[in-house]
Amino acid sequence: MDISEAELKQKIAKMLIIGFDTLVVNEDDYIYKCIKEYGVGGVILFDKFYEDRKKAKNIQNPKQLKELTTQLQNINQNKLLISIDQEGGRIARLKEEDGFSKTISAKELASLGEESARKHYASIASELEDLGVNIDFAPLVDLGLNKESDVIYKLDRAYSDDADIVAKYASIFMDELASHKVISCLKHFPGHGSAKGDSHEGFVDATNTWSELELEPYKRLLHKTKMIMTAHVFNKNLDDTYPATLSYNTNTKLLREKMGYDGVIIGDDLQMGAIKEHYSNEEALKLSINSGVDLIMYCNQLGDDKAEDIIEIIYKLIKNGEIAQERIEESNKRIDRLLSEI
Repeated sequence: MDISEAELKQKIAKMLIIGFDTLVVNEDDYIYKCIKEYGVGGVILFDKFYEDRKKAKNIQNPKQLKELTTQLQNINQNKLLISIDQEGGRIARLKEEDGFSKTISAKELASLGEESARKHYASIASELEDLGVNIDFAPLVDLGLNKESDVIYKLDRAYSDDADIVAKYASIFMDELASHKVISCLKHFPGHGSAKGDSHEGFVDATNTWSELELEPYKRLLHKTKMIMTAHVFNKNLDDTYPATLSYNTNTKLLREKMGYDGVIIGDDLQMGAIKEHYSNEEALKLSINSGVDLIMYCNQLGDDKAEDIIEIIYKLIKNGEIAQERIEESNKRIDRLLSEI
Protein backbone atom coordinates (compact mmCIF):
# COMPACT_ATOMS: atom_id res chain seq x y z
CA MET A 1 0.00 0.00 0.00
CA ASP A 2 1.60 3.22 -1.19
CA ILE A 3 1.05 6.20 1.07
CA SER A 4 2.93 9.48 1.45
CA GLU A 5 5.50 10.14 4.17
CA ALA A 6 3.07 12.58 5.84
CA GLU A 7 0.24 10.01 5.89
CA LEU A 8 2.49 7.28 7.28
CA LYS A 9 3.80 9.60 9.99
CA GLN A 10 0.21 10.45 10.96
CA LYS A 11 -0.57 6.75 11.31
CA ILE A 12 2.52 6.32 13.50
CA ALA A 13 1.54 9.34 15.61
CA LYS A 14 -1.90 7.84 16.18
CA MET A 15 -0.18 5.00 18.07
CA LEU A 16 1.37 7.35 20.65
CA ILE A 17 0.11 8.23 24.13
CA ILE A 18 2.17 11.16 25.46
CA GLY A 19 2.51 12.78 28.88
CA PHE A 20 2.94 16.55 29.23
CA ASP A 21 3.63 19.11 31.95
CA THR A 22 0.88 21.75 32.05
CA LEU A 23 -2.46 22.46 33.76
CA VAL A 24 -3.83 24.37 30.76
CA VAL A 25 -3.07 24.13 27.04
CA ASN A 26 -2.26 27.11 24.84
CA GLU A 27 -1.24 27.24 21.18
CA ASP A 28 2.42 27.69 22.13
CA ASP A 29 2.47 24.61 24.39
CA TYR A 30 4.36 21.55 23.22
CA ILE A 31 1.40 19.18 23.67
CA TYR A 32 -0.73 21.46 21.45
CA LYS A 33 1.83 20.98 18.67
CA CYS A 34 1.90 17.20 19.27
CA ILE A 35 -1.86 16.97 18.75
CA LYS A 36 -2.36 19.65 16.07
CA GLU A 37 0.75 19.15 13.95
CA TYR A 38 1.73 15.52 14.48
CA GLY A 39 -1.68 14.05 15.33
CA VAL A 40 -0.68 12.00 18.38
CA GLY A 41 -3.41 9.54 19.35
CA GLY A 42 -3.67 10.35 23.02
CA VAL A 43 -2.39 11.82 26.26
CA ILE A 44 -1.98 10.54 29.81
CA LEU A 45 -2.81 12.75 32.81
CA PHE A 46 -0.99 12.86 36.16
CA ASP A 47 -1.84 14.77 39.30
CA LYS A 48 1.77 15.34 40.43
CA PHE A 49 5.27 15.32 38.99
CA TYR A 50 7.16 12.09 39.73
CA GLU A 51 10.17 13.96 41.12
CA ASP A 52 8.11 16.53 43.04
CA ARG A 53 4.97 15.07 44.58
CA LYS A 54 3.88 18.48 45.87
CA LYS A 55 3.77 20.09 42.42
CA ALA A 56 0.58 19.76 40.34
CA LYS A 57 1.22 18.44 36.82
CA ASN A 58 -2.09 18.16 34.90
CA ILE A 59 -4.70 17.97 37.67
CA GLN A 60 -5.56 20.65 40.23
CA ASN A 61 -9.32 20.44 40.79
CA PRO A 62 -12.45 19.30 38.88
CA LYS A 63 -13.13 22.64 37.16
CA GLN A 64 -9.54 22.99 35.91
CA LEU A 65 -9.44 19.37 34.70
CA LYS A 66 -12.71 19.66 32.77
CA GLU A 67 -11.36 22.81 31.09
CA LEU A 68 -8.10 21.03 30.24
CA THR A 69 -9.75 17.98 28.65
CA THR A 70 -12.08 20.27 26.68
CA GLN A 71 -9.09 22.28 25.42
CA LEU A 72 -7.29 19.07 24.45
CA GLN A 73 -10.27 17.66 22.53
CA ASN A 74 -10.76 20.95 20.68
CA ILE A 75 -7.22 21.11 19.27
CA ASN A 76 -7.92 18.62 16.52
CA GLN A 77 -11.09 17.37 14.84
CA ASN A 78 -9.99 13.77 15.47
CA LYS A 79 -11.11 12.28 18.76
CA LEU A 80 -8.28 12.20 21.31
CA LEU A 81 -7.70 9.38 23.78
CA ILE A 82 -7.44 11.01 27.22
CA SER A 83 -6.18 8.49 29.74
CA ILE A 84 -5.58 8.25 33.47
CA ASP A 85 -4.73 5.73 36.21
CA GLN A 86 -7.80 5.74 38.44
CA GLU A 87 -7.88 2.32 40.11
CA GLY A 88 -9.01 3.64 43.48
CA GLY A 89 -7.23 3.72 46.84
CA ARG A 90 -3.50 4.44 46.62
CA ILE A 91 -3.49 4.49 42.81
CA ALA A 92 -5.83 7.40 42.09
CA ARG A 93 -4.80 10.50 40.17
CA LEU A 94 -8.11 12.14 41.14
CA LYS A 95 -7.82 12.64 44.89
CA GLU A 96 -10.35 13.65 47.51
CA GLU A 97 -8.09 16.44 48.79
CA ASP A 98 -8.26 18.07 45.33
CA GLY A 99 -12.06 18.06 45.28
CA PHE A 100 -12.69 14.72 43.57
CA SER A 101 -14.72 11.78 44.92
CA LYS A 102 -13.20 9.57 47.59
CA THR A 103 -12.08 6.15 46.34
CA ILE A 104 -11.10 2.91 48.05
CA SER A 105 -8.65 0.19 47.10
CA ALA A 106 -9.46 -2.98 45.16
CA LYS A 107 -8.57 -5.09 48.19
CA GLU A 108 -10.98 -3.21 50.46
CA LEU A 109 -13.72 -3.16 47.84
CA ALA A 110 -13.61 -6.93 47.40
CA SER A 111 -14.38 -7.27 51.12
CA LEU A 112 -17.51 -5.09 50.87
CA GLY A 113 -19.48 -7.12 48.33
CA GLU A 114 -20.77 -6.67 44.80
CA GLU A 115 -23.46 -4.07 45.53
CA SER A 116 -20.97 -1.70 47.16
CA ALA A 117 -18.49 -2.29 44.34
CA ARG A 118 -21.08 -1.46 41.70
CA LYS A 119 -22.03 1.82 43.40
CA HIS A 120 -18.40 2.76 43.95
CA TYR A 121 -17.36 2.06 40.38
CA ALA A 122 -20.45 3.80 38.99
CA SER A 123 -19.30 6.89 40.87
CA ILE A 124 -15.73 6.68 39.47
CA ALA A 125 -17.03 6.07 35.91
CA SER A 126 -19.53 8.93 36.06
CA GLU A 127 -16.87 11.32 37.37
CA LEU A 128 -14.42 10.35 34.61
CA GLU A 129 -17.10 10.86 31.95
CA ASP A 130 -18.05 14.28 33.37
CA LEU A 131 -14.38 15.30 33.42
CA GLY A 132 -13.79 14.31 29.79
CA VAL A 133 -11.50 11.33 30.49
CA ASN A 134 -12.21 8.42 28.12
CA ILE A 135 -9.64 5.76 29.12
CA ASP A 136 -9.05 4.44 32.62
CA PHE A 137 -6.01 2.20 33.01
CA ALA A 138 -8.00 -0.11 35.27
CA PRO A 139 -9.01 -2.62 36.50
CA LEU A 140 -5.80 -4.21 37.68
CA VAL A 141 -6.27 -7.98 37.40
CA ASP A 142 -2.94 -9.10 38.84
CA LEU A 143 -3.44 -11.75 41.51
CA GLY A 144 -2.27 -10.73 44.97
CA LEU A 145 0.09 -13.68 45.26
CA ASN A 146 3.34 -12.17 46.51
CA LYS A 147 2.93 -10.56 49.93
CA GLU A 148 6.37 -8.94 49.46
CA SER A 149 5.35 -7.05 46.32
CA ASP A 150 5.84 -3.33 46.97
CA VAL A 151 4.05 -2.30 43.81
CA ILE A 152 0.97 -4.60 43.90
CA TYR A 153 0.19 -6.38 47.17
CA LYS A 154 1.50 -3.79 49.63
CA LEU A 155 -0.48 -1.03 47.88
CA ASP A 156 -3.74 -3.07 48.15
CA ARG A 157 -4.10 -2.95 44.35
CA ALA A 158 -5.09 -6.62 43.94
CA TYR A 159 -8.67 -7.68 44.67
CA SER A 160 -7.52 -11.09 45.86
CA ASP A 161 -5.19 -14.01 45.19
CA ASP A 162 -8.25 -15.88 43.88
CA ALA A 163 -8.83 -15.55 40.12
CA ASP A 164 -12.63 -15.91 40.51
CA ILE A 165 -12.83 -12.96 42.88
CA VAL A 166 -10.48 -10.86 40.74
CA ALA A 167 -12.52 -11.53 37.58
CA LYS A 168 -15.82 -10.84 39.34
CA TYR A 169 -14.88 -7.40 40.70
CA ALA A 170 -12.90 -6.42 37.62
CA SER A 171 -15.96 -7.23 35.51
CA ILE A 172 -18.13 -4.92 37.62
CA PHE A 173 -15.60 -2.09 37.17
CA MET A 174 -15.48 -2.70 33.39
CA ASP A 175 -19.28 -2.66 33.10
CA GLU A 176 -19.61 0.63 34.94
CA LEU A 177 -16.86 2.29 32.89
CA ALA A 178 -18.44 1.04 29.64
CA SER A 179 -21.85 2.40 30.61
CA HIS A 180 -20.22 5.86 30.86
CA LYS A 181 -18.31 5.57 27.56
CA VAL A 182 -14.97 5.14 29.33
CA ILE A 183 -12.64 2.42 27.99
CA SER A 184 -11.28 0.05 30.63
CA CYS A 185 -7.83 -1.54 30.39
CA LEU A 186 -6.84 -4.84 31.99
CA LYS A 187 -3.31 -4.83 33.39
CA HIS A 188 -0.53 -6.05 33.66
CA PHE A 189 -0.44 -8.94 31.16
CA PRO A 190 0.62 -11.75 31.60
CA GLY A 191 0.64 -11.14 35.37
CA HIS A 192 2.68 -8.98 37.77
CA GLY A 193 1.15 -10.23 41.03
CA SER A 194 3.69 -12.95 41.82
CA ALA A 195 6.74 -10.76 41.11
CA LYS A 196 8.41 -8.85 43.93
CA GLY A 197 10.12 -5.99 42.07
CA ASP A 198 8.87 -2.69 40.64
CA SER A 199 9.47 -2.26 36.90
CA HIS A 200 9.48 1.55 37.33
CA GLU A 201 12.84 1.07 39.02
CA GLY A 202 14.42 -1.66 36.89
CA PHE A 203 14.47 -5.25 35.71
CA VAL A 204 11.81 -7.54 37.21
CA ASP A 205 12.02 -11.33 36.78
CA ALA A 206 8.93 -13.46 37.47
CA THR A 207 10.35 -16.69 36.03
CA ASN A 208 10.38 -18.58 39.34
CA THR A 209 7.13 -17.20 40.74
CA TRP A 210 4.74 -16.90 37.78
CA SER A 211 2.13 -19.56 37.03
CA GLU A 212 -0.57 -19.97 34.37
CA LEU A 213 -3.13 -19.19 37.05
CA GLU A 214 -2.22 -15.52 36.47
CA LEU A 215 -3.77 -15.73 32.99
CA GLU A 216 -7.17 -16.76 34.39
CA PRO A 217 -8.66 -13.24 34.88
CA TYR A 218 -7.77 -12.42 31.27
CA LYS A 219 -9.38 -15.62 29.98
CA ARG A 220 -12.57 -14.84 31.90
CA LEU A 221 -12.74 -11.22 30.72
CA LEU A 222 -11.35 -11.49 27.20
CA HIS A 223 -14.81 -11.43 25.60
CA LYS A 224 -15.55 -7.98 26.99
CA THR A 225 -12.21 -6.20 27.10
CA LYS A 226 -11.17 -3.64 24.47
CA MET A 227 -7.68 -2.93 25.83
CA ILE A 228 -4.94 -4.84 27.65
CA MET A 229 -1.71 -3.39 29.05
CA THR A 230 1.43 -5.50 28.98
CA ALA A 231 3.94 -5.63 31.83
CA HIS A 232 7.67 -4.93 31.74
CA VAL A 233 8.15 -8.26 33.49
CA PHE A 234 10.62 -10.88 32.28
CA ASN A 235 9.39 -14.45 32.39
CA LYS A 236 11.59 -17.21 30.94
CA ASN A 237 8.59 -19.57 30.78
CA LEU A 238 7.10 -17.37 28.05
CA ASP A 239 10.15 -15.72 26.46
CA ASP A 240 13.77 -16.38 27.37
CA THR A 241 15.00 -13.09 25.88
CA TYR A 242 12.49 -10.24 26.29
CA PRO A 243 10.10 -8.80 28.92
CA ALA A 244 6.40 -9.03 28.02
CA THR A 245 6.12 -5.53 26.53
CA LEU A 246 8.74 -6.41 23.91
CA SER A 247 7.85 -10.07 23.50
CA TYR A 248 6.31 -11.48 20.29
CA ASN A 249 5.91 -14.82 22.10
CA THR A 250 3.84 -13.18 24.83
CA ASN A 251 1.81 -10.58 22.93
CA THR A 252 1.21 -12.28 19.59
CA LYS A 253 1.69 -16.00 20.10
CA LEU A 254 0.10 -16.23 23.55
CA LEU A 255 -2.38 -13.34 23.82
CA ARG A 256 -3.47 -12.98 20.20
CA GLU A 257 -3.08 -16.45 18.69
CA LYS A 258 -3.50 -18.86 21.61
CA MET A 259 -6.00 -16.84 23.67
CA GLY A 260 -7.76 -15.25 20.67
CA TYR A 261 -7.56 -11.57 21.64
CA ASP A 262 -7.94 -8.99 18.87
CA GLY A 263 -8.38 -5.78 20.86
CA VAL A 264 -5.81 -3.05 21.48
CA ILE A 265 -2.58 -3.93 23.27
CA ILE A 266 -0.93 -0.99 24.99
CA GLY A 267 2.60 -1.26 26.31
CA ASP A 268 3.36 0.07 29.77
CA ASP A 269 5.44 3.28 29.84
CA LEU A 270 8.60 2.79 27.76
CA GLN A 271 10.50 5.21 30.00
CA MET A 272 10.34 2.87 32.99
CA GLY A 273 13.66 1.56 34.30
CA ALA A 274 12.98 -2.03 33.23
CA ILE A 275 13.14 -0.85 29.60
CA LYS A 276 15.24 2.34 29.60
CA GLU A 277 18.17 0.73 31.44
CA HIS A 278 18.44 -2.14 28.95
CA TYR A 279 17.21 -0.88 25.56
CA SER A 280 17.64 2.18 23.37
CA ASN A 281 14.49 3.94 22.17
CA GLU A 282 15.05 2.44 18.74
CA GLU A 283 15.31 -1.14 20.06
CA ALA A 284 12.34 -0.75 22.41
CA LEU A 285 10.11 0.71 19.71
CA LYS A 286 11.07 -1.89 17.12
CA LEU A 287 10.58 -4.80 19.52
CA SER A 288 7.32 -3.56 21.06
CA ILE A 289 5.61 -2.80 17.73
CA ASN A 290 6.83 -6.05 16.19
CA SER A 291 5.65 -7.94 19.28
CA GLY A 292 2.06 -6.80 18.63
CA VAL A 293 1.75 -3.61 20.71
CA ASP A 294 -0.71 -1.08 19.20
CA LEU A 295 -0.44 1.91 21.53
CA ILE A 296 2.95 3.11 22.73
CA MET A 297 3.17 5.11 25.92
CA TYR A 298 5.72 7.77 26.87
CA CYS A 299 4.43 9.23 30.12
CA ASN A 300 7.25 11.80 30.41
CA GLN A 301 7.32 11.31 34.17
CA LEU A 302 10.64 9.43 34.14
CA GLY A 303 12.13 11.09 31.06
CA ASP A 304 11.49 13.68 28.38
CA ASP A 305 10.99 12.10 24.97
CA LYS A 306 9.66 14.23 22.13
CA ALA A 307 6.82 12.91 19.96
CA GLU A 308 8.55 13.99 16.73
CA ASP A 309 11.68 12.00 17.66
CA ILE A 310 9.65 8.85 18.38
CA ILE A 311 7.70 9.25 15.11
CA GLU A 312 10.96 9.72 13.19
CA ILE A 313 12.55 6.61 14.74
CA ILE A 314 9.52 4.45 13.86
CA TYR A 315 9.34 5.95 10.35
CA LYS A 316 12.99 5.08 9.71
CA LEU A 317 12.49 1.54 11.06
CA ILE A 318 9.65 1.08 8.55
CA LYS A 319 11.70 2.49 5.69
CA ASN A 320 14.62 0.20 6.63
CA GLY A 321 12.29 -2.79 6.56
CA GLU A 322 12.69 -3.47 10.30
CA ILE A 323 8.98 -2.85 10.98
CA ALA A 324 6.39 -3.82 8.37
CA GLN A 325 4.00 -1.04 7.33
CA GLU A 326 1.22 -3.65 7.73
CA ARG A 327 1.85 -3.64 11.50
CA ILE A 328 1.13 0.10 11.59
CA GLU A 329 -2.04 -0.38 9.51
CA GLU A 330 -3.19 -3.22 11.81
CA SER A 331 -2.71 -1.08 14.91
CA ASN A 332 -4.52 1.86 13.33
CA LYS A 333 -7.53 -0.37 12.57
CA ARG A 334 -7.68 -1.52 16.18
CA ILE A 335 -7.32 2.05 17.48
CA ASP A 336 -10.11 3.23 15.14
CA ARG A 337 -12.34 0.47 16.51
CA LEU A 338 -11.52 1.65 20.05
CA LEU A 339 -12.33 5.26 19.16
CA SER A 340 -15.75 4.20 17.90
CA GLU A 341 -16.59 3.08 21.46
CA ILE A 342 -16.21 6.53 23.03
